[in-house]
Amino acid sequence: MKQEISSSTVCPVWVSGANGQLGRCIRDCAASTDSRYRFLFTDIAELDITDGEAVNRFLVENRVEVIINAAAYTAVDKAETDIAAATLLNSSAVAGLAQAARAHNTLLIHISTDYVFDGEATVPYTVESPLHPISVYGATKAAGEEAIRASGCRALIIRTSWLYSVYGHNFVKTVLQLGQAAHELRMVNDQFGAPTSAHDLAQAIISLLSYRSVIKDCVVLHYANEGEISWYDFACAIVELAGCHVVVAPVPTSACPTAARRPRYSVLDLSRIKTEFGITIPCWRDSLKQVVERLLQF
Repeated sequence: MKQEISSSTVCPVWVSGANGQLGRCIRDCAASTDSRYRFLFTDIAELDITDGEAVNRFLVENRVEVIINAAAYTAVDKAETDIAAATLLNSSAVAGLAQAARAHNTLLIHISTDYVFDGEATVPYTVESPLHPISVYGATKAAGEEAIRASGCRALIIRTSWLYSVYGHNFVKTVLQLGQAAHELRMVNDQFGAPTSAHDLAQAIISLLSYRSVIKDCVVLHYANEGEISWYDFACAIVELAGCHVVVAPVPTSACPTAARRPRYSVLDLSRIKTEFGITIPCWRDSLKQVVERLLQF
């Protein structure tokens, strides 16, 4: 895809969900980004994205050209019983953002998930693979994607997986905490995917802003760090990089029942974002090392 020519006009970019781990990583990356963009960061205290009138007013008042929707209901197990809240944020609010984006000819960059797939594949899921979620969380995220397509707005839907960072609650921070207190960690070794550094994803999203004027419809992309591992492999790498002396024991999914079903295999095919948009993606272990080193400094 042809990249747009640089413009001297400053582009207003609104980031919703600014206090989440991806939102905070976008904030970090934006601080070192050139002055072509003016970032507007909000979370629910500043702007409730479920309020359609408030969203439209914000777009008009700030002349927003790009919406980056990093807001989401991500409590996968809680969503099984908290269906209304998950649906409101992951589907209804997204539909409202898409309709507003269409009305104002604004580009919507929306973050989705590998959980829109059922995990029955044996090769990486492509951007064209059919959606078949097996959890409430996955179903609400899939519904959000469908709402974007139905709206007719210009959009980039970016599916990602196993997101972690130095911020918020995530698998890496949990393993580091448990690794200091427990003698053994039991980790699932029959679910496979790819970890994603939220910092790397944030950098990729900002790089994609330069394509904003050439996106004419809805484009789906996949972004995760390069590689394919199990949760057990992931935990082993975290413990090793941190120098923890805890034992990591592999166990099947059946030994760790959860309220929501997880995809057995949710590796994403990354070819489109690399070939059409020129995004370079680091190996999962290299990115993990950087995050673990930062966390150990805290």
